Amino acid sequence: MLQFQIIPVTHYQQNCSLIWCDQTNQAALIDPGGEPERIKQAVAQAGVRITKILLTHGHLDHVGAATALAEYYQTAIIGPHIDDTFWLEMLDKQAQMMGFHRPRQNVVPAQFLVEGDVIAVGQSSLQVRHCPGHTPGHVVLIDTEARLAFVGDVLFNGAVGRSDFPRGDHATLVRSITGKLWRLGDDIRFVPGHGPMSTFAHERAHNPFVADKNFG
Repeated sequence: MLQFQIIPVTHYQQNCSLIWCDQTNQAALIDPGGEPERIKQAVAQAGVRITKILLTHGHLDHVGAATALAEYYQTAIIGPHIDDTFWLEMLDKQAQMMGFHRPRQNVVPAQFLVEGDVIAVGQSSLQVRHCPGHTPGHVVLIDTEARLAFVGDVLFNGAVGRSDFPRGDHATLVRSITGKLWRLGDDIRFVPGHGPMSTFAHERAHNPFVADKNFG
């Protein structure tokens, strides 16, 4: 079964997730946005072996430590969807916008993700859903066995992602959530890119942006 630990990093308190298969101890990092030494310490304390770095989208607070950690663990960066390439190519501008130090290395994925891809982490697996709107190449990663999703900045507890960035679109974001995520089941728990966890059921009932009552 997939296990996980949330590691908030940077002044944006971005939820980097350390995930691992409890049968093999193979592990991955999802959205390591910064503070690589803090992330390395958490990995060492968990006693797991990193085999992948996974990115939900190209914003700097989600990718800032990806290359440093990929080099340290001698593993590949996977994701996001290719449509977020332009974000990965403008890390300098993002750093200025967000008040970050510019990463010393570029972020160059070894593999981009598309709808329907499956990522193995030991004996666990994550299904990929392409969920544009916050960014055009945003992906969501779901373990249907553990009933757990890692949604990046698509959905939050009580909110949805911003859509005022280049190539963002609010209507597309809402369709991604209601048309793709809700189909996975109300019992799915999710780790957002920032803030506390929630469930799809709770958001369908209470989230003012995507609650079912808005679409009746």
